[in-house]
Amino acid sequence: MRDVDQPKVAVLIPCYNEELTITKVIKDFKEVLPEADFYVYDNNSTDETILRAREAGAIVRQETLQGKGNVVRRMFRDIEADLYVMVDGDDTYDASKAPEMVRTSIAGSIDLVNGIRISDNSEKTYRPGHEFGNHLLTSAVSLLFGNRIMDMLSGYKVLSKRFVKSFPAHSAGFEVETELTVHALVLSMPIAHISGKYNGRPEGSISKLRTYSDGAKILRLIITLFKQERPLLFFSVLGCLLALLALVLGMPIIADYIQTGLVPRLPTAILSMGIMITSFLSFTGALILDTVTRGRRESRILRYLAIPFNRTIAPESSKQVVGQ
Repeated sequence: MRDVDQPKVAVLIPCYNEELTITKVIKDFKEVLPEADFYVYDNNSTDETILRAREAGAIVRQETLQGKGNVVRRMFRDIEADLYVMVDGDDTYDASKAPEMVRTSIAGSIDLVNGIRISDNSEKTYRPGHEFGNHLLTSAVSLLFGNRIMDMLSGYKVLSKRFVKSFPAHSAGFEVETELTVHALVLSMPIAHISGKYNGRPEGSISKLRTYSDGAKILRLIITLFKQERPLLFFSVLGCLLALLALVLGMPIIADYIQTGLVPRLPTAILSMGIMITSFLSFTGALILDTVTRGRRESRILRYLAIPFNRTIAPESSKQVVGQ
């Protein structure tokens, strides 16, 4: 039985057709987190994932809306715990790192402990384009929201209750990893990283990630979140580009007017004026939206602060939370 003074840890495993790996994932994590509750959320699997998960001793629930983001939203809504260990059910992540990640979260009141994937170059752990795409998208988020995150698309994380219950999930698919990261960065949450071995999928197990289409969705989400969370910068940049275009089109017309007193290209002059007006509207909209965004962000911060971080265990004794 779990000691009442220990934080309640829930291991959340979103699954779709993982009958070949789910048993091992549950077994490996149970060995290192014996006191945790294990939840497998099945996402319309057509194989024996549900049966294998139940046989391994997990609590199995289902989410019929297809997509990892929908599953994560349901898990966060349904499960009550002090700490959440979220991991994919494909047996690619190092279970032995889970105790260290939990201890790190408790000792430092860390809201997001991200599992950094270290691959063996001798093995084909990444599909073509995945490693480059992950680096590119992580760099984009770092540039726009702050350089405090590594390996953004890792599916292995430890999250605090206040992170989970203040997270306004909107994504339906694999973009949810990006949304989780931006949530932590925008609210300036404490973040830590733990590196662990990343293994290739076993033979017969198929990745559900579609390299190019999912990558495009993630990139589109980054742009959308940039617009929503940094509207002053986003629309100011847009306004500057429009103003520059208007000047490029309008300066020759102004020069002709000064020399001759005539406007020889009236349609271009009207177009230039219209673009410049749009530029000013963009700057105005930026100021208004920035005020709205600040209000939204303050509401999220107050919701976040209303949920205390579990401090029932002193940092020096946090090693007792998990088996060694």
